[in-house]
Amino acid sequence: MANFQKLSETEMEVMQIIWESGQPITSGELLDIFARNKGKEWKGQTIATFLARLVEKGVLHSTKQGRANTYTPRISPEEYRSREAKSVLDTLYEGSVKNFLTALYDGKKLTKDELAELRRWFAKKAGEVNG
Repeated sequence: MANFQKLSETEMEVMQIIWESGQPITSGELLDIFARNKGKEWKGQTIATFLARLVEKGVLHSTKQGRANTYTPRISPEEYRSREAKSVLDTLYEGSVKNFLTALYDGKKLTKDELAELRRWFAKKAGEVNG
């Protein structure tokens, strides 16, 4: 996944189910899960399109087993979130954590408690780097 590509809301929903399954999963199993748990009656071609996009974006691996493909994640949810956060930081804030935090703080999105928690976190991280 050299070039990060953000997942759409529905692609993310599909990946969440795949990550939660903890094992290889087929498109048929995904269709059943979406119908049972999400109330979405998708056609096979719809799920196949989403799965193909996820394979193309490099977050999913496809393996042919008999007549069906099984799908396994190529990255963890934590790795995806980290890459998405870095992409947002690079794209919108010129790679600057300071610019990002300034936007949150100036927009009154951070509470005093959150700001204090960030100060403690940064102090701890600075101690790890210097220590």
